[in-house]
Amino acid sequence: MAPRNWIAVASAEHARRGRDHRPLGFMQVGHGKHAPLKRLATGDRVAYYAPATVFSGTDKLQSFVSIGIVQPGGPYEFDMGNGFVPWRRDVVYTDAHEAPIAPLIEHLAFIEKPKQWGYKFRFGMFDIEDADMALIAQAMKADLTTLAL
Repeated sequence: MAPRNWIAVASAEHARRGRDHRPLGFMQVGHGKHAPLKRLATGDRVAYYAPATVFSGTDKLQSFVSIGIVQPGGPYEFDMGNGFVPWRRDVVYTDAHEAPIAPLIEHLAFIEKPKQWGYKFRFGMFDIEDADMALIAQAMKADLTTLAL
């Protein structure tokens, strides 16, 4: 089965935490929900879109901040302390630069109405076509070979 492509939505602070985690990166979606992570398969690509820098922030960062490949193994719980035990999925992130979405809006097929481009991101995680993932990866200056695009 061909890998699927996903956009996950989180603050840049949260997406960067997963990207920069060592020895292996991770992803969380929907405030640690399990169900969305079950939709992912090993080898799927994921790009994180951040509407703001921090959770509930009012700045308009509106950028893609990380991009990588989902690793083997299913979702697992992780105790972050203070009673918060979200579900995670391992991801190997490729080197990339953060890239604003504004220059891409008119070119991304998943954005059906450019004047209402933000609507789709309200879902927290959704799948996109290869061409859109390649466009995002190119804007981020990510290695397309590593991402198998």
